[in-house]
Amino acid sequence: MSTKNSISIQIPEAELQTARDALNTIKAILSPYLVALSPSERQTIPKMGDGTVPFVEKTMEYAQEDGQFLPPFLDLEEMDKDWNVVKSLMPVLRDIQQLNSNLNDTVTLAGSEAYVGALGYYNSVKYGAKMNAADAKVIYEDLRQRFEKPGSASTNGTDV
Repeated sequence: MSTKNSISIQIPEAELQTARDALNTIKAILSPYLVALSPSERQTIPKMGDGTVPFVEKTMEYAQEDGQFLPPFLDLEEMDKDWNVVKSLMPVLRDIQQLNSNLNDTVTLAGSEAYVGALGYYNSVKYGAKMNAADAKVIYEDLRQRFEKPGSASTNGTDV
């Protein structure tokens, strides 16, 4: 277990509330325009990745400049709307993905450090319980529940 403290921050509640309010504003602004796919829909539809974007962009230019090759079943106006949505939302998505990654990393690191600290305390309490230190056994009995496997819990407290 490492005791290195890589992160030491305190975010004021007012700033957290401002961030939550800003996220709620973003949700409120975009929600009328967003859809949710089911897992099966997500699996079955063709997806546009980074390699496909230039192809679609070129195709849109050709289709708008030289529509003689447009199939009669293709609605260029709707295709253009779809393409504009992709171009408009992609920068927002990238910003949110970057924010999500940084939030995830921060929570992961802070959580790891808190968990390592908790394990250090738990092991100290466990040792204290073995040595019959006052109050250690009660704390140990409460905390050890985290490590008990279902069906293997000791009810007589003899594993101290």
